[in-house]
Amino acid sequence: MSNALSLAIDTAPERHFVRLTGAFTVHQLPEAEPRLRAIAADRAVTLDLGGLERLDTAGAWALDRLEARIAAAGFSLETQGAEPHLVALMERVDKAIPTPDAPEDTRPKGLTGRLDAIGRRVVDMGKHGGVFLNAFGMFLYRLGQSLRHPSKFHFTALVAHCEDVGWRAVPIVSLLSFLIGVVLAFQGATQLRQFGAEVFVVDLIAISILRELGILLTSIIVAGRTASAFTAAIGSMKMREEIDAMQTLGIDPAHALFVPRILALILMLPILGLVANVMGLLGGGIMSYLVLDISPGIFVVRLIEGTDVSNVFIGLVKAPVFAVIIGVVGCNAGMQVGSNAESLGRQTSNAVVQAIFAVIVADAIFSVFFAEIGL
Repeated sequence: MSNALSLAIDTAPERHFVRLTGAFTVHQLPEAEPRLRAIAADRAVTLDLGGLERLDTAGAWALDRLEARIAAAGFSLETQGAEPHLVALMERVDKAIPTPDAPEDTRPKGLTGRLDAIGRRVVDMGKHGGVFLNAFGMFLYRLGQSLRHPSKFHFTALVAHCEDVGWRAVPIVSLLSFLIGVVLAFQGATQLRQFGAEVFVVDLIAISILRELGILLTSIIVAGRTASAFTAAIGSMKMREEIDAMQTLGIDPAHALFVPRILALILMLPILGLVANVMGLLGGGIMSYLVLDISPGIFVVRLIEGTDVSNVFIGLVKAPVFAVIIGVVGCNAGMQVGSNAESLGRQTSNAVVQAIFAVIVADAIFSVFFAEIGL
């Protein structure tokens, strides 16, 4: 009885002919399996096992994988010449290989299913709103405690977070605001030139940036950058059971973690908004000079004459509200992190999405409110 395996492959126009002779056991598998995988799944296969003397479960598994690969490509595999006991072994191995479960169809079926899905989403949104209000109330309560007992306030943490969320965000906020100003000036010039009203591009840039885009763009950048950082930092502490240790030591985690972070955002976001306004106007002014030949002097005069200071006020008054939204969403998502890295990643992504969504909704509410009161 030979322990050698001979594997011959011939290719015809309509099928591959594979002939196995000798013994095909686990000892021959390292050499035989790469050759079986090299058989192209581009036509039918005839597997001649007439000369096969021995076959164990490892060899049967390799042949079963070859048949599955050929079938997945839409072709058939025929076996011929095999001894009955070899055929029985191959059938047992084929039955023993588990088949992956088909993905469950979770799509809603029919009108009732769609209404049920919509209702569940509404309930989930209500739950998220309740969790946000709970975290917001917790922040206000701890902030009140800090005002009544200033000695317990973590001032060092506040300064560190101000540097992180404010100073280190200046480059990205400045660059993007400058580019937004450039885009506004270029697009505005292209449209207003058709009506001979190029000079009004200054009003377009000033009102758009000072009233809406400056603070909104800054808040979206901060939401993506800082909310995720808050969630990751607090979530990591929770995974390492540091928050449990703080509670054991008598330290209130909400007081030590929430208040300095959210307060830093409240202090820094208006400053970042001012930086965004200045850089946006600078970008718009440079582009106006290059495209419309509006000199810096004319740009400044038109900016002062055509822009009311209320636009600056309307833009910056939103900043503390946006800061609270971003901070509360980011910190609360960190407290929702479970005990594994998957939960940390999921909550970090959720924090960014929820913070940006909430900021845009709040900006829309502000716009309607200011329009209703005539501002």
